[in-house]
Amino acid sequence: MINRELIRLKVVQLTYAYYQNEGKTIEVAEKELMFSMGKAYDLYKYLLSVLVRMKTLAEQKDAAFRARNKRLQTHTDDVTPDGRFAANLFLAQLAENKELGEYIEKQKQDWIEEDAFLKKTYTKFMENDVFRFYLDKEDYTYEADREVVRKLYKTCICNNEDFDSLLEDHSLYWNDDKDIIDSFVLKTIKRFNEASTPEQPLLPEFASDEDREFAVKLFRTTLERGMEMRQLIKDNCKNWEFNRLAYMDVIIMQIALTEIFSIPNIPLNVTFNEYLDIAKIYSTPRSASYINGLLDSIVKKAKSENKLLK
Repeated sequence: MINRELIRLKVVQLTYAYYQNEGKTIEVAEKELMFSMGKAYDLYKYLLSVLVRMKTLAEQKDAAFRARNKRLQTHTDDVTPDGRFAANLFLAQLAENKELGEYIEKQKQDWIEEDAFLKKTYTKFMENDVFRFYLDKEDYTYEADREVVRKLYKTCICNNEDFDSLLEDHSLYWNDDKDIIDSFVLKTIKRFNEASTPEQPLLPEFASDEDREFAVKLFRTTLERGMEMRQLIKDNCKNWEFNRLAYMDVIIMQIALTEIFSIPNIPLNVTFNEYLDIAKIYSTPRSASYINGLLDSIVKKAKSENKLLK
């Protein structure tokens, strides 16, 4: 699940933190990196558990409605919107998923303390045009059930500032992760099918051992070759003093150059694009253009001197 885009973001965050905390060893910083990526995986399962909580709320509301009707002797066999959502076939699978269930039980994270907020989110689900259109269907298929959950998640949970604030209160490590993790949640929803059993695997923490090794190598080498990469930046600054550069720009270029010179199997255009995107997130509006120009200059010079064979 943790892909190289997220790994690079984490390396930027933890490299910046490393230089802000004098006396920290590389070994300690490396442990913090792995802990931070572990928290990103927690967020993935945490967000999946929100959907299970939405199902629970639907069941509670439908049960309360039927209990009230029974008490008032106004019985009805009509399926309520809450009842329809509670019966969602995909959500039934997710609620029975063993891996997610074990995680929720182990972490004791079932969103009880956010009950009021989740009820508000549930109301958004019920009032959303996506759900209203779904209710108008004459028959309900597994595919329709899965798709309405995917669309509701995308509409009501992705790009939700209130939700982002709630997550930040839970963990500072989740501050910049949600957009990427949202994409993994949506991918997971699409991986389920009608035949999925409670043993259906969720996305693994790392897609492969190579990605885990990439994270450790990039971070450790960035710190070990820090002086060397910064000297490269200093030597190639044109019409601009090194100490006038934004500190985050230096960090981003240091990591990008480490990747370029230390990890030979990654195409240059991939490295360039990834770190330019990171610059747009963390630095000034002009940073991406400046970083692109300086990295390009360093790479061309290194190639001309046969110091880079990419």
